Amino acid sequence: MKKQLCVLACGMWVAGLHANDQVHARGFLPDSHLDLSFRNAYMDRDHGYLGEKAEWGQTANARFVSGYTQGAVGLGVDAFVLSAVNLDRSAHQAGDPGIDFFKPDAQGRPAHDLLRTGVAVKARVSSTVITYGDQMPRLPVLSADTTRLLPESYTGVLVTSQEVDGLVLHAGRFTREARKSADGRDSGGLGRIDVLGGSYAFNEQLTASLYASENKNVAAKRFARIKYVLPLQDARSLTFNLNGYRTRLNKAFAVRNFDGGRDNTIWSVSANYVVGAHGFLLAHQRSSGDTGYHYGWYQNAGGLGDGGATIWLANSYWSDFDGEDERSWQARYSVDLGKYGLTGLSYLIAYVTGSDIKTAQTDHGHEHEVFNQLRYIVQSGPAKGLAFKLRASWLHVSGDAHAYFKGGKEVRVFVDYPLQAF
Repeated sequence: MKKQLCVLACGMWVAGLHANDQVHARGFLPDSHLDLSFRNAYMDRDHGYLGEKAEWGQTANARFVSGYTQGAVGLGVDAFVLSAVNLDRSAHQAGDPGIDFFKPDAQGRPAHDLLRTGVAVKARVSSTVITYGDQMPRLPVLSADTTRLLPESYTGVLVTSQEVDGLVLHAGRFTREARKSADGRDSGGLGRIDVLGGSYAFNEQLTASLYASENKNVAAKRFARIKYVLPLQDARSLTFNLNGYRTRLNKAFAVRNFDGGRDNTIWSVSANYVVGAHGFLLAHQRSSGDTGYHYGWYQNAGGLGDGGATIWLANSYWSDFDGEDERSWQARYSVDLGKYGLTGLSYLIAYVTGSDIKTAQTDHGHEHEVFNQLRYIVQSGPAKGLAFKLRASWLHVSGDAHAYFKGGKEVRVFVDYPLQAF
């Protein structure tokens, strides 16, 4: 991976002959902005006879993104301050790893509040940016989770190059992970993860991506995507997506955490037809190998540490439908109610069914999920941008597949209010 990083870096510099964003730099302050955001979030998971878990919190966050100094090499700084207050400190309610708002202590008591800061310095040459410090990468093989109360963040270096029109290249190394639910930038216990890859838009209809990661003493992961948009007329569109991962776990890591299974290939294909306000999606997803697809969580808790959003697949809602040998199908309907006078309001419902899950008890485990989401965004006035999201899932997993996953009912209520200070 080290040699590959060097080759990619050299390619980025050569490609610099084709484009140069740095010539348009206006300066450190003129291109700077400070964004504030407030989130009130509640999550409840009822696992039936296994019990109910819930957490509730409020955040106040600030993110500063500077412009670049003028000259051949532009310099800048990005920084964030993340804070959260626990609004429900019930020890018996906290601790579900899928909620992960506030990390419980040794006695099972969740944290009362959280405060985390991060700073990254950046340099731009032509249209290539090198960033070092605390970041929230959004790559298919390393994707920080922003869907809980606070986001994950990683400390390391990331090179992003956009020297050629339509081509985006990434290369990076990260050595620390801050978990969503704790203070400190090294609370996830990450060893080292290297990432490499890019995406290319051949034209307005066709794009493709290839990425790889080497997670030291944990796993090697590869990702590929092809997206095609079929041109249609009269407010219609048809989009095809083919995404896939190939993962090989480190032998000692697999024995310690996943009963020794090391290899997994998982892919999904979807077709989304949109006509006016309505969207209709069909998807199929398939997992194979001697283990399921593994991602996220934290290395000091037995996870891969590559980000809670590192599952760029079609059939991922509450369940990810990624068990060993699992096959799943999805049907989804969405509607933009703004087309009917309810501006800012949208609704989505999906049904996913999975079969052939392999566990120690069976080769034919099964699951199915009904997912609903209602979202409203204020369109104007002093509260413009205020967003309300209500999400609910009903998930059933057969008893012989409980070693893979446990179902129940889940409710999420999120209220987000973004502000731009300048």
